[in-house]
Amino acid sequence: MNVSVSVAESLRGALAGLLDGVPPRQAAGAVERLIANYRGATPTDAPILRDRADVAAYAAYRMPATFEAVRAALEAFAEAVPGWVPGSHVDVGGGTGAATWAVSAVWDGERPVTVLDWAEPALALGREIAGANPALSGARWQRARIGAGLSLDRADLVTVSYVLNELTPADRGALVDAVAAAGQAVVIVEAGTPDGYARVIEARDRLIGAGFHVAAPCPHSAACPIVPGADWCHFSARVSRSSLHRQVKGGSLAYEDEKFSYVAASRAPVLPAASRVVRRPQIRKGQVLLDLCEADERLTKATVTKRHGDLYKAARDADWGDPWPPAER
Repeated sequence: MNVSVSVAESLRGALAGLLDGVPPRQAAGAVERLIANYRGATPTDAPILRDRADVAAYAAYRMPATFEAVRAALEAFAEAVPGWVPGSHVDVGGGTGAATWAVSAVWDGERPVTVLDWAEPALALGREIAGANPALSGARWQRARIGAGLSLDRADLVTVSYVLNELTPADRGALVDAVAAAGQAVVIVEAGTPDGYARVIEARDRLIGAGFHVAAPCPHSAACPIVPGADWCHFSARVSRSSLHRQVKGGSLAYEDEKFSYVAASRAPVLPAASRVVRRPQIRKGQVLLDLCEADERLTKATVTKRHGDLYKAARDADWGDPWPPAER
Protein backbone atom coordinates (compact mmCIF):
# COMPACT_ATOMS: atom_id res chain seq x y z
CA MET A 1 0.00 0.00 0.00
CA ASN A 2 1.48 3.38 -0.97
CA VAL A 3 1.77 6.29 1.45
CA SER A 4 -1.02 8.33 -0.13
CA VAL A 5 -3.58 5.53 0.12
CA SER A 6 -2.46 4.68 3.66
CA VAL A 7 -2.92 8.29 4.82
CA ALA A 8 -6.35 8.51 3.20
CA GLU A 9 -7.47 5.34 4.97
CA SER A 10 -6.07 6.58 8.30
CA LEU A 11 -8.07 9.80 7.89
CA ARG A 12 -11.28 7.87 7.22
CA GLY A 13 -10.63 5.79 10.32
CA ALA A 14 -9.96 8.88 12.44
CA LEU A 15 -13.24 10.44 11.33
CA ALA A 16 -15.35 7.33 11.87
CA GLY A 17 -16.56 8.02 15.42
CA LEU A 18 -16.90 11.78 15.32
CA LEU A 19 -20.69 11.99 15.36
CA ASP A 20 -21.24 9.42 18.09
CA GLY A 21 -23.67 11.01 20.54
CA VAL A 22 -24.65 13.88 18.19
CA PRO A 23 -28.37 13.70 17.31
CA PRO A 24 -28.78 13.13 13.54
CA ARG A 25 -31.06 16.17 13.18
CA GLN A 26 -28.46 18.41 14.87
CA ALA A 27 -25.67 17.04 12.65
CA ALA A 28 -27.75 17.49 9.49
CA GLY A 29 -28.70 21.04 10.52
CA ALA A 30 -25.08 21.95 11.15
CA VAL A 31 -24.09 20.58 7.73
CA GLU A 32 -26.81 22.59 5.98
CA ARG A 33 -25.67 25.79 7.69
CA LEU A 34 -22.03 25.07 6.84
CA ILE A 35 -22.92 24.45 3.19
CA ALA A 36 -24.72 27.81 3.08
CA ASN A 37 -21.74 29.59 4.66
CA TYR A 38 -19.02 28.00 2.57
CA ARG A 39 -20.90 28.46 -0.70
CA GLY A 40 -22.09 31.94 0.15
CA ALA A 41 -20.71 35.18 -1.26
CA THR A 42 -20.74 37.17 1.99
CA PRO A 43 -17.39 37.27 3.82
CA THR A 44 -17.42 36.99 7.56
CA ASP A 45 -15.11 38.28 10.27
CA ALA A 46 -16.07 35.59 12.77
CA PRO A 47 -15.39 31.83 12.91
CA ILE A 48 -17.95 29.74 11.03
CA LEU A 49 -17.34 26.74 13.30
CA ARG A 50 -18.91 27.53 16.68
CA ASP A 51 -18.89 24.38 18.81
CA ARG A 52 -18.05 20.67 18.92
CA ALA A 53 -21.19 19.65 16.99
CA ASP A 54 -20.35 22.13 14.23
CA VAL A 55 -16.78 20.92 14.06
CA ALA A 56 -17.72 17.23 14.03
CA ALA A 57 -20.22 17.86 11.23
CA TYR A 58 -17.66 19.95 9.34
CA ALA A 59 -14.97 17.29 9.63
CA ALA A 60 -17.31 14.54 8.46
CA TYR A 61 -18.72 16.72 5.65
CA ARG A 62 -15.64 18.59 4.43
CA MET A 63 -12.39 16.90 5.49
CA PRO A 64 -12.48 14.06 2.92
CA ALA A 65 -13.21 16.49 0.07
CA THR A 66 -10.68 19.08 1.22
CA PHE A 67 -8.06 16.35 1.65
CA GLU A 68 -8.55 15.07 -1.91
CA ALA A 69 -8.59 18.54 -3.50
CA VAL A 70 -5.46 19.69 -1.67
CA ARG A 71 -3.72 16.39 -2.34
CA ALA A 72 -4.40 16.77 -6.08
CA ALA A 73 -2.99 20.31 -6.05
CA LEU A 74 0.08 19.21 -4.09
CA GLU A 75 0.73 16.28 -6.41
CA ALA A 76 0.66 18.63 -9.41
CA PHE A 77 3.09 20.91 -7.57
CA ALA A 78 5.37 17.98 -6.72
CA GLU A 79 5.57 17.04 -10.41
CA ALA A 80 6.79 20.55 -11.24
CA VAL A 81 9.48 20.56 -8.52
CA PRO A 82 10.89 17.01 -8.73
CA GLY A 83 13.01 16.02 -5.78
CA TRP A 84 11.82 18.88 -3.58
CA VAL A 85 10.47 17.94 -0.15
CA PRO A 86 9.13 20.55 2.30
CA GLY A 87 11.13 20.74 5.51
CA SER A 88 8.35 22.65 7.29
CA HIS A 89 4.67 23.39 6.74
CA VAL A 90 2.28 26.11 7.90
CA ASP A 91 -1.43 25.61 7.22
CA VAL A 92 -3.28 28.94 7.40
CA GLY A 93 -6.96 28.71 8.31
CA GLY A 94 -6.44 24.96 8.48
CA GLY A 95 -9.32 24.20 10.86
CA THR A 96 -9.21 20.48 11.58
CA GLY A 97 -6.07 20.02 9.48
CA ALA A 98 -7.15 18.37 6.21
CA ALA A 99 -4.29 20.03 4.32
CA THR A 100 -1.73 18.69 6.79
CA TRP A 101 -2.98 15.18 6.09
CA ALA A 102 -2.69 15.87 2.35
CA VAL A 103 0.91 17.05 2.72
CA SER A 104 1.80 13.86 4.59
CA ALA A 105 0.15 11.85 1.80
CA VAL A 106 2.32 13.48 -0.89
CA TRP A 107 5.64 13.77 1.00
CA ASP A 108 6.43 10.97 3.43
CA GLY A 109 8.09 11.64 6.77
CA GLU A 110 7.77 14.06 9.66
CA ARG A 111 8.37 17.83 9.54
CA PRO A 112 7.51 20.81 11.76
CA VAL A 113 3.81 21.56 11.15
CA THR A 114 1.78 24.53 12.40
CA VAL A 115 -1.97 24.84 11.92
CA LEU A 116 -3.46 28.32 12.39
CA ASP A 117 -7.18 28.92 12.73
CA TRP A 118 -9.48 31.26 14.63
CA ALA A 119 -11.88 28.49 15.76
CA GLU A 120 -10.57 26.79 18.90
CA PRO A 121 -13.08 23.89 18.63
CA ALA A 122 -11.72 23.10 15.16
CA LEU A 123 -8.14 23.14 16.39
CA ALA A 124 -9.04 20.89 19.33
CA LEU A 125 -10.65 18.31 17.09
CA GLY A 126 -7.81 18.53 14.57
CA ARG A 127 -5.34 17.87 17.37
CA GLU A 128 -7.44 14.92 18.52
CA ILE A 129 -7.68 13.10 15.19
CA ALA A 130 -4.05 13.91 14.29
CA GLY A 131 -3.10 11.19 16.75
CA ALA A 132 -3.90 8.71 13.97
CA ASN A 133 -1.21 10.21 11.72
CA PRO A 134 2.40 9.81 12.95
CA ALA A 135 3.56 12.59 10.62
CA LEU A 136 1.46 15.04 12.69
CA SER A 137 2.58 13.88 16.12
CA GLY A 138 4.48 17.11 16.77
CA ALA A 139 2.12 19.52 15.04
CA ARG A 140 1.25 22.84 16.73
CA TRP A 141 -2.41 23.87 16.72
CA GLN A 142 -2.51 27.61 17.29
CA ARG A 143 -5.42 30.04 17.48
CA ALA A 144 -5.02 33.16 15.31
CA ARG A 145 -7.17 35.68 13.53
CA ILE A 146 -6.86 34.96 9.81
CA GLY A 147 -6.54 38.11 7.70
CA ALA A 148 -4.77 41.45 7.95
CA GLY A 149 -2.16 41.59 10.67
CA LEU A 150 -1.51 37.84 10.73
CA SER A 151 2.09 37.07 11.69
CA LEU A 152 3.56 33.97 10.04
CA ASP A 153 6.76 32.11 10.73
CA ARG A 154 8.85 31.29 7.70
CA ALA A 155 8.17 27.85 6.23
CA ASP A 156 9.11 25.82 3.19
CA LEU A 157 5.43 25.27 2.38
CA VAL A 158 2.37 27.35 3.23
CA THR A 159 -1.12 26.10 2.38
CA VAL A 160 -4.36 28.10 2.35
CA SER A 161 -7.39 25.97 1.51
CA TYR A 162 -11.01 27.13 1.34
CA VAL A 163 -10.21 30.21 3.41
CA LEU A 164 -10.22 33.22 1.06
CA ASN A 165 -14.00 33.03 0.60
CA GLU A 166 -14.41 33.78 4.32
CA LEU A 167 -12.46 37.05 4.13
CA THR A 168 -13.13 40.59 2.99
CA PRO A 169 -11.20 41.72 -0.11
CA ALA A 170 -8.78 43.73 2.05
CA ASP A 171 -8.12 40.76 4.33
CA ARG A 172 -7.68 38.44 1.33
CA GLY A 173 -4.99 40.64 -0.15
CA ALA A 174 -3.22 41.09 3.18
CA LEU A 175 -3.28 37.34 3.83
CA VAL A 176 -1.83 36.43 0.43
CA ASP A 177 0.90 39.02 0.89
CA ALA A 178 1.74 37.57 4.33
CA VAL A 179 1.79 34.04 2.93
CA ALA A 180 4.07 35.14 0.08
CA ALA A 181 6.48 36.76 2.55
CA ALA A 182 6.61 33.64 4.74
CA GLY A 183 6.66 30.72 2.32
CA GLN A 184 9.13 29.33 -0.18
CA ALA A 185 6.22 27.47 -1.76
CA VAL A 186 2.54 28.40 -1.56
CA VAL A 187 -0.51 26.33 -2.48
CA ILE A 188 -3.94 28.01 -2.41
CA VAL A 189 -7.15 26.04 -3.00
CA GLU A 190 -10.66 27.42 -3.37
CA ALA A 191 -14.04 26.09 -4.45
CA GLY A 192 -14.29 25.27 -8.15
CA THR A 193 -16.84 28.01 -8.86
CA PRO A 194 -16.50 31.22 -10.90
CA ASP A 195 -16.08 33.16 -7.65
CA GLY A 196 -13.55 30.67 -6.30
CA TYR A 197 -11.56 30.88 -9.53
CA ALA A 198 -11.63 34.69 -9.34
CA ARG A 199 -10.17 34.55 -5.84
CA VAL A 200 -7.46 32.16 -7.00
CA ILE A 201 -6.55 34.38 -9.97
CA GLU A 202 -6.32 37.39 -7.67
CA ALA A 203 -4.01 35.43 -5.34
CA ARG A 204 -2.01 34.13 -8.32
CA ASP A 205 -1.37 37.68 -9.53
CA ARG A 206 -0.18 38.73 -6.07
CA LEU A 207 2.16 35.74 -5.80
CA ILE A 208 3.68 36.45 -9.22
CA GLY A 209 4.09 40.10 -8.22
CA ALA A 210 5.97 38.89 -5.13
CA GLY A 211 8.46 36.96 -7.26
CA PHE A 212 6.88 33.49 -7.34
CA HIS A 213 6.87 31.11 -10.31
CA VAL A 214 3.61 29.28 -11.02
CA ALA A 215 4.18 25.52 -10.87
CA ALA A 216 0.60 24.34 -11.41
CA PRO A 217 -1.97 24.17 -12.81
CA CYS A 218 -0.83 26.81 -15.31
CA PRO A 219 2.03 25.88 -17.69
CA HIS A 220 3.28 29.48 -17.42
CA SER A 221 3.38 32.49 -15.10
CA ALA A 222 1.85 34.90 -17.61
CA ALA A 223 -1.75 36.11 -17.68
CA CYS A 224 -4.52 33.51 -17.64
CA PRO A 225 -5.90 33.15 -21.19
CA ILE A 226 -9.48 32.69 -19.97
CA VAL A 227 -11.66 35.70 -20.74
CA PRO A 228 -13.06 37.00 -17.43
CA GLY A 229 -16.73 36.11 -17.10
CA ALA A 230 -16.66 33.73 -20.07
CA ASP A 231 -15.37 30.66 -18.28
CA TRP A 232 -13.35 29.60 -15.25
CA CYS A 233 -10.50 27.19 -14.57
CA HIS A 234 -11.31 24.37 -12.17
CA PHE A 235 -10.64 20.70 -11.65
CA SER A 236 -12.22 17.66 -10.02
CA ALA A 237 -11.10 15.20 -7.35
CA ARG A 238 -12.89 11.91 -6.69
CA VAL A 239 -13.91 11.52 -3.04
CA SER A 240 -14.83 8.11 -1.62
CA ARG A 241 -17.85 8.37 0.64
CA SER A 242 -17.71 6.49 3.93
CA SER A 243 -20.90 5.57 5.77
CA LEU A 244 -20.28 8.61 7.98
CA HIS A 245 -19.96 10.84 4.93
CA ARG A 246 -23.24 9.53 3.52
CA GLN A 247 -24.89 10.00 6.92
CA VAL A 248 -24.18 13.73 7.07
CA LYS A 249 -24.52 14.52 3.36
CA GLY A 250 -27.16 12.08 2.17
CA GLY A 251 -27.06 10.32 -1.18
CA SER A 252 -26.45 6.70 -2.06
CA LEU A 253 -23.38 6.81 -4.32
CA ALA A 254 -20.09 5.51 -2.96
CA TYR A 255 -18.28 8.60 -4.22
CA GLU A 256 -18.66 12.24 -5.16
CA ASP A 257 -16.57 14.68 -7.19
CA GLU A 258 -15.10 17.73 -5.48
CA LYS A 259 -14.68 20.68 -7.86
CA PHE A 260 -11.84 23.04 -6.93
CA SER A 261 -9.62 25.82 -8.29
CA TYR A 262 -6.04 26.25 -7.17
CA VAL A 263 -2.65 27.82 -7.69
CA ALA A 264 0.67 26.30 -6.62
CA ALA A 265 3.74 28.51 -6.80
CA SER A 266 7.38 28.53 -5.74
CA ARG A 267 10.15 31.05 -5.28
CA ALA A 268 12.56 28.51 -6.76
CA PRO A 269 12.53 27.69 -10.49
CA VAL A 270 9.88 25.17 -11.52
CA LEU A 271 9.34 22.72 -14.35
CA PRO A 272 5.67 23.25 -15.24
CA ALA A 273 3.75 21.01 -17.60
CA ALA A 274 4.05 21.67 -21.34
CA SER A 275 0.27 21.99 -21.25
CA ARG A 276 -2.52 20.83 -18.97
CA VAL A 277 -5.88 19.14 -19.58
CA VAL A 278 -8.43 21.67 -18.33
CA ARG A 279 -11.66 19.79 -19.06
CA ARG A 280 -12.70 16.18 -18.73
CA PRO A 281 -11.39 14.39 -21.88
CA GLN A 282 -14.08 13.40 -24.35
CA ILE A 283 -13.60 9.84 -25.60
CA ARG A 284 -15.14 9.16 -29.01
CA LYS A 285 -14.86 6.18 -31.33
CA GLY A 286 -11.22 6.10 -32.38
CA GLN A 287 -10.38 9.53 -30.95
CA VAL A 288 -9.98 11.54 -27.78
CA LEU A 289 -10.77 15.27 -27.58
CA LEU A 290 -8.62 17.28 -25.17
CA ASP A 291 -9.05 20.86 -23.96
CA LEU A 292 -5.60 22.20 -23.12
CA CYS A 293 -4.02 25.25 -21.53
CA GLU A 294 -0.73 25.79 -23.37
CA ALA A 295 2.60 27.23 -22.30
CA ASP A 296 2.24 29.99 -24.89
CA GLU A 297 -0.69 31.50 -22.95
CA ARG A 298 -3.56 30.13 -25.00
CA LEU A 299 -6.34 27.59 -24.79
CA THR A 300 -6.45 24.95 -27.51
CA LYS A 301 -8.36 21.83 -28.48
CA ALA A 302 -6.45 18.73 -29.53
CA THR A 303 -7.78 15.61 -31.21
CA VAL A 304 -5.75 12.45 -30.61
CA THR A 305 -6.63 9.50 -32.85
CA LYS A 306 -5.53 5.89 -33.23
CA ARG A 307 -3.04 7.06 -35.83
CA HIS A 308 -1.07 8.61 -32.97
CA GLY A 309 -0.25 5.17 -31.56
CA ASP A 310 1.01 5.27 -27.97
CA LEU A 311 -0.11 8.89 -27.62
CA TYR A 312 -3.67 7.76 -28.31
CA LYS A 313 -3.41 5.17 -25.53
CA ALA A 314 -2.10 7.88 -23.21
CA ALA A 315 -4.96 10.19 -24.20
CA ARG A 316 -7.52 7.51 -23.34
CA ASP A 317 -5.94 7.27 -19.88
CA ALA A 318 -5.61 11.05 -19.43
CA ASP A 319 -7.68 12.70 -16.75
CA TRP A 320 -8.93 16.19 -16.10
CA GLY A 321 -6.05 18.17 -14.61
CA ASP A 322 -3.24 15.97 -15.97
CA PRO A 323 -0.15 17.40 -17.68
CA TRP A 324 0.00 16.81 -21.44
CA PRO A 325 1.68 15.15 -23.21
CA PRO A 326 2.81 12.58 -20.64
CA ALA A 327 6.26 12.24 -22.26
CA GLU A 328 7.01 15.84 -21.31
CA ARG A 329 6.90 14.86 -17.62
